[in-house]
Amino acid sequence: MARIPDAFIDDLLARTDIVEVINARVPLKRQGKEYSSRCPFHDERSASFTVSPTKQFYHCFGCGAHGTAISFLMNYDRLEFLDAVDELAKRAGMEVPRDTQQREARPDSAPMYDALEAASRFFVRQLAGHEGARTYLDRRGLDDATRTTFGIGYAPDGFSALKDALGKDDARRIAVMEKVGLLSKNDRGHSYDKFRDRVMFPIHDRRGRVIAFGGRVLKAEDSPKYLNSPETPLFHKGRELYGLWQVRQANQKIERLVVVEGYMDVVSLFQFGVPQAVATLGTATTPDHAELLFRNAPDVFFCFDGDAAGRRAATRAMESVLPRMRDGRQAFFLFLPDGEDPDTIVRSEGAAGFEARLTQATPLSTFFFDTLGEGINLSTLDGKARLAERAKPMLGQIPDGAFADLMRQRLAELTGIGAAGPTTTGPAPMRMARGGRGAPPPKRSLVRHAIALLLQKPGLAADLPPPYPFVALRQPGIELLTELIAIASVRPDITTGVLLSQFDGREEAPALRKLASQSLPGDATTWALELGDVIAQLDRQVLQQKIDDLLGQQRAGTLDAAGKQTLRDLLLQRAR
Repeated sequence: MARIPDAFIDDLLARTDIVEVINARVPLKRQGKEYSSRCPFHDERSASFTVSPTKQFYHCFGCGAHGTAISFLMNYDRLEFLDAVDELAKRAGMEVPRDTQQREARPDSAPMYDALEAASRFFVRQLAGHEGARTYLDRRGLDDATRTTFGIGYAPDGFSALKDALGKDDARRIAVMEKVGLLSKNDRGHSYDKFRDRVMFPIHDRRGRVIAFGGRVLKAEDSPKYLNSPETPLFHKGRELYGLWQVRQANQKIERLVVVEGYMDVVSLFQFGVPQAVATLGTATTPDHAELLFRNAPDVFFCFDGDAAGRRAATRAMESVLPRMRDGRQAFFLFLPDGEDPDTIVRSEGAAGFEARLTQATPLSTFFFDTLGEGINLSTLDGKARLAERAKPMLGQIPDGAFADLMRQRLAELTGIGAAGPTTTGPAPMRMARGGRGAPPPKRSLVRHAIALLLQKPGLAADLPPPYPFVALRQPGIELLTELIAIASVRPDITTGVLLSQFDGREEAPALRKLASQSLPGDATTWALELGDVIAQLDRQVLQQKIDDLLGQQRAGTLDAAGKQTLRDLLLQRAR
């Protein structure tokens, strides 16, 4: 795999706000100079996950998860290294060095991607030769350009058309096809085509690779109407959105996303001039969906049927987006008349008509209180109390900011009582010692303190010109301190997160992460003075170490004349 230069990674991370990257996926709350949240990588009740904007790294005190914005995207979005770098580079307006674009897919995933891509091409070829499928799409009004944009195809009837075309007499290929959900098995263990006599809609990942399929029946009486690929190593329906790849290709800047329920809704809206529609894949809107939506657009419109099922789906969507409603984001809910869907609306009213409906969509704040207040008589004290009890825990999930304040204010207006502020999930306050003052921080050795200061701001190393007498000290940590200074001095813009990444997998890594996660009093100016003083003290300890060595030789009777003169010189130097 091609290697990206360290200088590019340093520059990329210097231009990346790790708080913004993580907050777009995991709502953060400010805790002093840092931010905190419940850890997204393990289940916990209290917030042990911290993000430092100055150090540009995250750390969980519970499970030990840590790293830079790149590693967060790799772990949270399940991206590979180059994909994470590409995403951050796109946000920062940077171009990844061209030679790093040439890489092969991971060996274990390449056959799966190949099988899915081959199946997609097969389905497209079959569509060209099947009059019934083409007639169905013609009747739905889909032109050739739209069919090509979305890669729409047709799965022939019968149990082995795809299997014979791609995997006949090839046990390994058949096993891969089973793994990615193209084939199913009967009770006798025989595999057969999962999709039969259906219009096929390939589902793409964020890099445009086919990862799954959705198939729609041609005849209304057949069931199920839609059939999706099962969960596979490449496809998790709760984390993917149909059409997002096409939306990102069609819009240089995505101002909004419209969430609909079906493949045809997405495709029809796209063709008729609303190229910002995506669909969940046979599941309710999940928290992962909400994070993905807001990561791509500041405004999200949820478009559902106006019946009871549509209202329930909207409520689930509301519950998923509330914890992600930081300032600058908006969510709306559009309910369609009975018997209508986005596909029929845009065909009968055109893009302008659909746009007009979007302008009348219900804001999240209104939908929230309308939904929670349903069946409650707000003219009574009991009713107001009930609404407050329903609303408080949900309002507590909204990130701090103007929207959260206004929502609590609205609750107070409706009930006449103040709503509780956001639930505090931050670290427990420091226990107070007798006399009302916080317990003093634990003492650390000079070497440990120097390392801690460098981890607060690695750029301090630039103020420590060589030579470094302290490297001769026989003390634990001196080699580590020397290595940290060496790295940071040649890369003066390196962040704490990147510096820590240099020690991943080494036995010193846990101790370094623990030191880096601590907050030291003062600022860069005071830290520079402290570090200079610490290094000066360590240099003086080198002098004392030399004196002690010579005194030991003197007591042993092995000190020669030159050594005695050196001892006298050192004693005079110490006395100054």
